[in-house]
Amino acid sequence: MTIDKFNFSGKRAFVRVDFNVPVDENFNITDDTRIVAAMPTLKKIIADGGRLIIASHMGRPKKNPDPKYSLKHILKHVSTCLGVDVKFAEDCAKAQDAVAALKNGEALLLENVRFYAEEEGKPRGIEKEDPGYEAAKKELKASQKEFAKTLASYADVYVNDAFGTAHRKHASTAVMADFFDAGHKMFGYLMEKEVTAVEKVLNNSKKPVTAIIGGSKVSSKITIIENLLHKVDNLVIVGGMAYTFVLAKGGKVGDSLCEPDQVDTALSILNKADELGVRIVLPTDCLAADRFDNDANTQVVDNNNVPDGWEGMDIGPESAKAMASVIESSKTILWNGPAGVFEFSNFQSGTKAIATAVANATSKNGAFSLVGGGDSVSAVNQFGFADKVSYVSTGGGALLEAIEGKILPGIAAIKG
Repeated sequence: MTIDKFNFSGKRAFVRVDFNVPVDENFNITDDTRIVAAMPTLKKIIADGGRLIIASHMGRPKKNPDPKYSLKHILKHVSTCLGVDVKFAEDCAKAQDAVAALKNGEALLLENVRFYAEEEGKPRGIEKEDPGYEAAKKELKASQKEFAKTLASYADVYVNDAFGTAHRKHASTAVMADFFDAGHKMFGYLMEKEVTAVEKVLNNSKKPVTAIIGGSKVSSKITIIENLLHKVDNLVIVGGMAYTFVLAKGGKVGDSLCEPDQVDTALSILNKADELGVRIVLPTDCLAADRFDNDANTQVVDNNNVPDGWEGMDIGPESAKAMASVIESSKTILWNGPAGVFEFSNFQSGTKAIATAVANATSKNGAFSLVGGGDSVSAVNQFGFADKVSYVSTGGGALLEAIEGKILPGIAAIKG
């Protein structure tokens, strides 16, 4: 069932959203992107005359309740965005009366589902290394199903619109879907868009396909790269991880960030790319600094010959030009990870060049572009390109695991 085809009139709809938004010390929301992103789904249910039950987590609470992570802090803003006076249930597991009181077109926000350890199914107050951890986890998994059953009892239909938590098999993101038949569980609009975007890049892409992968460490992106090698024509490697590849090929990296223990892995990736006919694009020059500081002395140097005492902080102009050429000639683009230390204003040019190339490929060449991962998303937003790419993912870990080729529990729970 798809959300567009479902009439919510008179139905109690449980919608799992991701309202884990940042707040300041006075609990003022500093970025409401996730709240705004869920509004099309929530407004559809209200407009149909449905009875809306909104559930989310916030932060990593260690007790129940934990006032610091109460969703009560965001209630007023959710009401403003939704255009209705949203009611509040102080306890997500004891909200039966509040749900029963809902009328058509009304909305209820449940308190943080993570106040209950059963949501995540992970024991609290005990370390993984402790002798009783596994027994406690097994016991909690059993009660997780009961917790999910309680949440499911509130509703006639289950809607998952929280892609950011789709990689977690939590009670409200996956387990409770088991209590609904195929005609009464579905993705929300945001989740639909996320799933479609990932599918388009990984399984339904137009060639040539280019993936731009950045970040500081090869070790954190090995599985992603290995999966992408079977799906892309070009793999552009930037960020600190590029220097491990330089080292693997016999280059000199100076004081640049790299992982000597991952040299064999880098060589294996390069060899695999050759076998599969995938073009690996590495930086040929870099903007090096004599210390990790925005005001450091800088020089553009050969990426294979970074002087001692200097470290690569951004790709150089030759690299930016070559990479832009590859990106702009692509029909499908995935970008995850910046080209350098773009949070420093003097080392932004490489990341901005990539953002510009992705935007140009999208607008001028009709490419489909998916941008995901916290730093990449921050970059396109900072440089004003968010509306110039095809899709900006709201999922961090979920997107990365999807790119790795993993089956996400939150998606499998709906699709079967």
